[in-house]
Amino acid sequence: MLQEDLNPRQREGEIRIPSGCAISGIFQKDGKRVSGDAIIRSIATMHDRSNGLGGGFAGYGIYPEYKDAYAFHVFYDDADAKAACEKYLEAHFDVVNLSKIPVRKSRRIVNEPLIWRYFVLPQHNRLADSQLDEAEYVSRCVIRVNTRIAGAYIFSSGKNMGVFKAVGFPEDVGEYYRLDEYAGYCWTAHGRYPTNTPGWWGGAHPFAMLSYSIVHNGEISSYDANRRFIEMFGYKCTLLTDTEVITYIIDYLVRKQGLTLEEMASVIAAPFWSTIAGYPPEKREKYTYLRNAFSSLLITGPFSILLGFDGGMMALNDRLKLRSMVIGEKEQTVYVASEECAIRALEPELDKIWSPRGGEPVIVRLNEGGAR
Repeated sequence: MLQEDLNPRQREGEIRIPSGCAISGIFQKDGKRVSGDAIIRSIATMHDRSNGLGGGFAGYGIYPEYKDAYAFHVFYDDADAKAACEKYLEAHFDVVNLSKIPVRKSRRIVNEPLIWRYFVLPQHNRLADSQLDEAEYVSRCVIRVNTRIAGAYIFSSGKNMGVFKAVGFPEDVGEYYRLDEYAGYCWTAHGRYPTNTPGWWGGAHPFAMLSYSIVHNGEISSYDANRRFIEMFGYKCTLLTDTEVITYIIDYLVRKQGLTLEEMASVIAAPFWSTIAGYPPEKREKYTYLRNAFSSLLITGPFSILLGFDGGMMALNDRLKLRSMVIGEKEQTVYVASEECAIRALEPELDKIWSPRGGEPVIVRLNEGGAR
């Protein structure tokens, strides 16, 4: 739908907005790589859940030829920002390859920034001098670019994965980025309906840090408390949307604190104290510790999220299950979506379909030995 096709007399309540935003995911446990066309078809069935102010995708396993390098996807406002960022990257990384990200021009996608892609490896001397591990070195470099180089934003920074996002309906964004020319073992997608934050290229989902990426339907009422805590550990929330903080919380808890995904889920969607009181002693002690140690990272408000990570995908609702989420399985394929129709569009005959309970993480990983 083009902007000029909208009826200016339509008012709130006259357009179907079922809880706003749409998420969808596909995961191949056997590591089989599937075309990005599939995730576009899935998210397109939920067109009415977004309003054209943001769409995006994350794909894993899409860069097998550069699987050992970090793939930086970068938005630039102008050539000066590009020059400043490239100077910084060349000083801190060995650039293996760089190019514009190929796009298919569309009159539905407008006001594009410059969009470039870099495959990089940390410079050995710089890394050694930093006394940081490689992941921390890379994440600090990404944050430095995004906060100190005006007009430059690294919106994807993992290995063998990439985020593609823009202002537009998700099916138009997927067509724009030519995702039918990519193949991956995991895809996630988002159609945005922003309620109190602006629709702009950086604010579209997914949000990513290293190999973690998040798409989210809902609203984070604990955003300020979450942001204040996480920014004490070097992260900076600059993208004018609450979802950004979820990505940093996950990176902090899993990569920096060493929590398992299940433990991380029990922090951000923590069981109620009354529920914890009914656990056996050992389990009660563990969950009491997690709630007390990371109390500022409890995420409140309605949410359903899809987390993509190297070798896996996790689906999670808030503990009251205030946003819809459906999961389906067919042989080696796992589907997750806001609505069942987005799954049935790809696989009408499922082996299993269900809706997870609030606060219950559903985690799928590549089979042992599965190719990334």
